[in-house]
Amino acid sequence: MRTLKLRREAERRLRTGHLWIYANEIEGKLGTLGLTPGELVDIEIPGKSLGVAYVNPNSLIAARLLQAPTAQFDVDTWLAQRLHAAVATRRMLGLARQCRLVFGESDGLPGLVVDRYGAVLSVQITTAGMERLRPSLARALGSIDGIETIVWRGDSSSRTLEGLPSTVEIEGVLPEQIIIDEGNARFAIAPAIGQKTGWFYDQRDNRARVLPHLSGLRVLDLFSYGGGWGIGAACAGARDVWCVDSSNAAIESVNANARYSGVSANVRAIEADAFDACREFKAGGERFGAIVVDPPAFIKRKKDAEEGALAYRRINEAALRLLEPGGWLISCSCSHHFDEISLLDALRRAAQSAGRSLRVLMRLAQSSDHPEHPAMPETRYLKGFACSVW
Repeated sequence: MRTLKLRREAERRLRTGHLWIYANEIEGKLGTLGLTPGELVDIEIPGKSLGVAYVNPNSLIAARLLQAPTAQFDVDTWLAQRLHAAVATRRMLGLARQCRLVFGESDGLPGLVVDRYGAVLSVQITTAGMERLRPSLARALGSIDGIETIVWRGDSSSRTLEGLPSTVEIEGVLPEQIIIDEGNARFAIAPAIGQKTGWFYDQRDNRARVLPHLSGLRVLDLFSYGGGWGIGAACAGARDVWCVDSSNAAIESVNANARYSGVSANVRAIEADAFDACREFKAGGERFGAIVVDPPAFIKRKKDAEEGALAYRRINEAALRLLEPGGWLISCSCSHHFDEISLLDALRRAAQSAGRSLRVLMRLAQSSDHPEHPAMPETRYLKGFACSVW
C-alpha cells in the first residue's frame, strides 16, 4: 500500500488514540495524490509509521486509522478480531442478542454501526473505506452464531458526504415481524425502514433507571418515536401516558407496541409537532407528573449551535409549564455539538423563563453497548438529566 505523510503537528492527537486524520494534516495537496475513496494506506510522520488507515480524498475527515504499525495487514483477520472483541464485550454485558453490537470507532471499526435483533443484523456503513471492505465484512458478520438475516442500511445522510449512494439491501429472509423485549415492554422493530438502524438502544439503561419512579404518574412522551419511554412508563405503572410524534408511522408504531405490551388502555398517541402539542396542552389546562423531552438532534452541524440551543431551551420551557409541582422532567440531547454543560444551561434558562425551580436527580448517558472511546469525545454523544421540578 502507498504511504500518506502527515504534518508533524498531527502526531500528538493521534498518539493519544484518536483515529481521525483531517485533510489539512496531510503533507501536500490531498487531491493531487491520486488516491481513491476507501483505499488503504500507511500513515507516516517523519521517521515513523502510525499504522494503516483508509482514506477519502473528498472528505474533511481524510483518513481513519484502523490498526497500529504491523508487519502485515490482512483485512479478513483484522475484521474478524475486531468483531469478535465487540461481540465478546456485549456478551459480557449480557446483551449479545438484543443490542448495539458494533459502535464504530469505539469498537475499533470506523464507519460501521451494527444493531442486533435476535437472528437479524441491521448494518449501517457510513464511510467509503468501510464500504470498500464490505465483502470481507459480510463474511465476518455471517460467521456470528445465530445470524440468519443481514439488513444493509445504506441510507444515512453521512453517506452523501462520503460520495456513497443511498441504498437498503436485505440478505436472507427478513421476518414480517421482529419483537424485542425491554423490561416489561415489547416493541416491534422495522430494521429495513425504521429510523437509523431500526431502534434506539442507546436509551435502554436510562429507561431502566428512571421509569420505576414514574409509577402512578401521568406521563407525556414528546418525540416518542415507537414509544420507548412512554410505553415503558405505562408498563412500569404510569396511570396515563400520552405519546406525541410528528410522524404517522411513529404513531402507528406506538399503538402497535402498546398492544404488544398490553397497555393500550392507558396509552394515547397523537400525531403532532411537539411544540404545537405543548401549546395545545397548556391552553387546555393539561398537567403531567412526568414529561420526557428526547428530540432528534437539533444541532447536526457546528454552525447550527446557536439556533439549536434555542430550540432545546424552548421545548424544555414548554414542557416545564406543563409539569405539576414535584414532577419529573427527563430531558436529553443526542447532538454531538451540544455538550452536557450546554444542555444543563438550556434547562437552567428554561426553568428561569418558566418561573420554575429545577433540581438534577440523575445524569443520563448512552447505554453500555454504546461505549465511549477515551480519546474521542465524538463517541460520547448522548447526554441528559432527570430532574425534579417545583
